[in-house]
Amino acid sequence: MKTKSIKYMFNQSLVPILFIIISLMALPLSGYTTSYVIRELIARISRNVFLVMSLLLPIMSGMGINFSIVMGAMSGQIGLILITDWGVQGIAGIFTAALVATPIAIILGIFGGHVLNRAKGREMITSMMLGLFMAGVYQFFLLYLFGSVIPIRNKSLLLARGYGIKNTIRLDVAKAMDSLLRLRVGTSVIIPVFTFIVIAIGCVFIYWFRKTKLGQDMRATGFDIHVSRSAGINVDKVRLQSVIISTVLACYGQIIFLQNIGNINVYNGADQVHLFATAALLVGGAAITKALISNVLVGTVIFHLMFIVMPAAGNAIMGQAILGEHLRMFISYGVVTIALVIHAWKNKSNTSMD
Repeated sequence: MKTKSIKYMFNQSLVPILFIIISLMALPLSGYTTSYVIRELIARISRNVFLVMSLLLPIMSGMGINFSIVMGAMSGQIGLILITDWGVQGIAGIFTAALVATPIAIILGIFGGHVLNRAKGREMITSMMLGLFMAGVYQFFLLYLFGSVIPIRNKSLLLARGYGIKNTIRLDVAKAMDSLLRLRVGTSVIIPVFTFIVIAIGCVFIYWFRKTKLGQDMRATGFDIHVSRSAGINVDKVRLQSVIISTVLACYGQIIFLQNIGNINVYNGADQVHLFATAALLVGGAAITKALISNVLVGTVIFHLMFIVMPAAGNAIMGQAILGEHLRMFISYGVVTIALVIHAWKNKSNTSMD
């Protein structure tokens, strides 16, 4: 029995173990000092964990990976653009951006949830197409309506033609969260304590939410949608609520991410959000049908450690850093693809057994 338990734990941890080995092999080849790697890793963890966390609830409710979290990321970016126009700075600007972006994220979450409820069994590919569709709508608003229909007072944000937002915007709230409460370790490592407190609050919220009535309904729906419906659970409503919460969390995650970066790539900044968040979650040992906070934390650390050391390791081995960049992009897409293939294969196997 003990041997079976160890074997099961090993199988569940196989993907994280593999990526830890890859990262540890690349670490000495990169030539980076320990303090540099730790500093970069802390910065990447603080700005990415919340985005990865936003994927948990749809998985819990049986909808798989919510690739449409890009809608939440777009909402967060709109909030940041507006507070930049209004000149709200510092931590007040962060909270104002979240306040403005939340209703937008809720509306998009409701829209996305209704669409996904009409695509049961095909939620992941539908959410991917939904994200691409909404990216076009988002770009239309920013290119043609901002500055013409939607008033923008700060003309430096607009294109030369007088309407439409510029491609890149420098944020007045850059590092507002990270610099609010910091802890210096040694001479070069700075820990953004306040940002990690916000992340901890998010983790506690997810942990608490799983134990609520709605959380239990989501878990039941994810386990068996037909049994849940027979038990009197409003399955469509539960799934809709999981998408709404996921979209709002992604909105906050993008605000945290961008305040750390310090500027917005207005039209392309949200495009890869779903990919990197999904890859980090899967690298942490999560499955399309089951994911925990531990998978979020472990996956974010491992995935971004690989992101730090791979280009330099590729440069040391091949003389070209771009090879390491291509390798980590290949791994990012590969992890997501393999997970989707395995999920489809398991579903086909279960269907044939029935």
